[in-house]
Parts: sequence; C-alpha cells; structure tokens
Amino acid sequence: MKVAIIGGGASGLFVAGKLSNSEIDTTIFDGNEKLGKKLYITGKGRCNVTNLSDKDNFLNNVVHGQKFMISSISNFNSKDTINFFENLGCKLKVERGNRVFPVSDKASDVIKALEKNINKKYCKINLNEKVVKIENIVDCFKIITTKSQYKFDKVIIATGGKSYPATGSDGDGYKFAKQLGINVLQPIPALVPIKIKDEFCKSLQGLSLKNVELKAKINGKDKAFFGEMLFANDAITGPIALSLSSYIGKETDVKLSIDFKPALDYEKLEKRLLRDFQENLNKEITYIIKGLLPKNLIPILLEKCNIDNHKKVNSITVEERHRIINNIKNFKLDFDKLYPIESGIITSGGIDLKEINPKTMESKKVKGLYFIGEVLDVDCLTGGYNLQSAFATANSCAKSIIEDFIKIQ
Repeated sequence: MKVAIIGGGASGLFVAGKLSNSEIDTTIFDGNEKLGKKLYITGKGRCNVTNLSDKDNFLNNVVHGQKFMISSISNFNSKDTINFFENLGCKLKVERGNRVFPVSDKASDVIKALEKNINKKYCKINLNEKVVKIENIVDCFKIITTKSQYKFDKVIIATGGKSYPATGSDGDGYKFAKQLGINVLQPIPALVPIKIKDEFCKSLQGLSLKNVELKAKINGKDKAFFGEMLFANDAITGPIALSLSSYIGKETDVKLSIDFKPALDYEKLEKRLLRDFQENLNKEITYIIKGLLPKNLIPILLEKCNIDNHKKVNSITVEERHRIINNIKNFKLDFDKLYPIESGIITSGGIDLKEINPKTMESKKVKGLYFIGEVLDVDCLTGGYNLQSAFATANSCAKSIIEDFIKIQ
C-alpha cells in the first residue's frame, strides 16, 4: 500500500508518523522548504498544542463541526496529545485557561517531536514539491507535481485552510477536492480582527483591556465573551474579539458593544459613582472616571455621553450620570467587517462534512481519499482547540488506513 500525504503541517506530520511506524509506504509532499511552517508561528511562536479539557469542554469550543468531531475527539483527546508529545521528549506545561505549551516555549520543539516520530525508512519527504493536480484513475490516484508524476493507493489531503498563505495554506486543498468532485463550503475568515468604523480607534491603538465583556447581536442573536481585548488602528483584536469573529463569519447585521465593568451591575455601578461624586463634588468629572477606565478612553466616553471633560461633579445631572453608567456598561462600536481571510488564524468553511466519514476521515464519494485538519469545515475558538482538532482527525484517519493495511497483509 502506498499513501500520499499532501501537506507537511500539524495533521500531515502526525498522520505520517502513525503510518510510517506501521511500516506503510508513505510520502509527504510540501511546497515549502521545510516542514511545519505554519506551526512555527502558532501561539506567537510558542505553539499552543492543545487545551487540557474533557470532551464536553472541547466540543463547547468547536464553532462549526461539533457533531462531526465527537468520534475523533473520543478516540484522541487532549491527554492523548500531551502523552504523545511527552513520550517523544517534548515536555509540556499547562498555563492559564488550560492552554498547553512546550516547556521551552518554542514551536520548533513541537515540530522536531513530530518529525522525530516519522520512521524515515517508510516515509519519503518531498519538500519544495508542490502538488498541482490529483486524478482518480482506475484503482489508484495519479498525483502531478511541479517536478514529476506519481501513483498512490490512498491520498490524504492535509493542506490546511486559506489563512497565512505565505506558509503554504493557500487553499490548494479546496482546489483538489473540487477536482475530485467533493463539495467545498465557501472559506471565510475565523479568529480574525474585527474592523470598526469608529474614528476613535486610531487614538486607542495599542490599548489593552482586561476583564471586559465584548457583546454582539448577530442577526438578532446574542453572543458575548469575557476576557482580554485590544484596540488596533481600525479594529478590535485580542482573544475575545478573535473568538467573537468566528461567530460573525459572513453576517453583516452585527451590533457590537463593550461592558467595561461586567462584575458590577447597573445598580452597583450607580452606587459607586454616587459615592465617588459625594466625596469629590468640586473635582472635574474626568477625575471620577479615571478610577473606572483607562485614561485614553475617558474623553471618548464623555464625548459619547455629550458631557464636557472639565465639567464639575457637582453640576452633573441625574440624566448625565445615567448616560455615563450606560456607556460604561454598553459602549457601542460601529461594526464594519471582518479582516480578510489572509489575516485569520484559521479558516472557517472548507470540505463539506456531510461528504466525509467522521470515524475515518475518508470521502464518502471517493474511496481512498481522506481529508484531515483545517481543510475540513471544522473551526474552534482560541486556546489549543484547533490543533487538538488537527491531531484528532489525523489520528482517526491513520487508524482507518492502518486497519486496511493489516487486512491486506
């Protein structure tokens, strides 16, 4: 049995290790000069390999493809991923939010472990060799590359999505799928900055907010995330903004707002303001607000409230006080659109899950053709869930092919 793996990223390297260690003749094709190029930049170069959580928590963090992922995550969970890497000498640590990183904080150590697991006796690695076309011919597949032509019994497409095209994730997997008659759902950006129309974004560039709640009404449905976010030149980004973007997708009816003090309800916030007012009657209103918000935000919030920065506390009306509270709890942002797909951490959309066997990752239409990792229409929130999805789908694929291989021995 000869198996081709198109793409030497997380899922491709994982499946190559499993197959080659079962003495299956395997070839990896990758257009880059080195393996795991996208892995080098994940987690800001630290590589968040998984999230130490149970099956239910994992599935709660899957935005698209929850039902599809039940089988593979049941067979290969976060503890399995941790054991896999640690057994290969890549020691891991658990950080805030159960995110799992290499102790060294180096993504390169994750790639080295994946490469180390490949049995070079049974796996050829063809770098700088881009696959151009895949043909399904009688009893096998013909693969045409920039250098040559090959024949394989089985083909695994592990090309990634369409984000970070400089790393090789340029959407080729979708092209191959279409060549072979597989349905592809329109790829759209996920985990991407959210572009804002408000001019004040420029003056807030670089401002980081912690313990805030970012709220959205998307086509009338409410969604909210608590945590950290960041203002960019014309956008909001950071963990909670990126997570929210995955739910926005192609939608245009989006209303955004920030609750700067989610730990305080309206009543508690009003009591605090009244106390601060009584203690500082002759001070300017900015003096009071700086105890609640970062300095850069104060003039913007007061402008939204239509209150002069220099107005004394003793002349603030009840109505103005309520305006301040409303804007602290419901600071509106004017949504524009999502940043383009090339800016996304991952891609939403991809290979139609209805056409893939969730237990084996094999195409229901084309026998011997498999899809794993980000090329599938599965996307998760930040925190190690997307790489866990890549490893779990790769494991299901490997298990199925190894079982087929054993049958013909």
